Amino acid sequence: MKTLTRRFMRVAVITVGLAGVFAALNAVPGAASPPSQFKSEILGRGTNTSEGSLPLRQGLDIVTTKITVGPGGSSGWHSHPGGAIVIVQQGQLTVHRSLGNGDVEQGQSQSDQEKGDRFPDCVITKYTQWQSFIERPGEVDDVLNTGLTDYVLIATFPDVPVSGSSRIDQPNPGTCPV
Repeated sequence: MKTLTRRFMRVAVITVGLAGVFAALNAVPGAASPPSQFKSEILGRGTNTSEGSLPLRQGLDIVTTKITVGPGGSSGWHSHPGGAIVIVQQGQLTVHRSLGNGDVEQGQSQSDQEKGDRFPDCVITKYTQWQSFIERPGEVDDVLNTGLTDYVLIATFPDVPVSGSSRIDQPNPGTCPV
């Protein structure tokens, strides 16, 4: 019994000692290689305000664009084959998202102030500078500039067909007040 206890203590001490050595070697400042002739520029940063994720598949393109829309302008109804990750660099905008085939989310029932009609198949969300959001693959949206200045977006589109378009124009689905 004494031999088993000694053996266990030896293994425990060696394990703790090796873990300590490993931690000390990894905590040594300057152990990483410093960059050389390297420059990084942040193009945009925003706090994500939406839920969900986007799939990434090997062999497809990833496209990043800067989008500018003047006051009162809009993106027109559109979708993206692989969705989008959007950062609002400047301005304010309103996204009208049509709830279509297979969408289970309930619309916000925003009322059209002129007619008093309701739009249960439309989710309306406002975004301002330094916010970010995602558009899911195939989601049909129209993004309006509801501010007094240009809105500027940095958008990354994953899963774009090789050399293909990151945007697919869509007809007005008739589910939103725009």
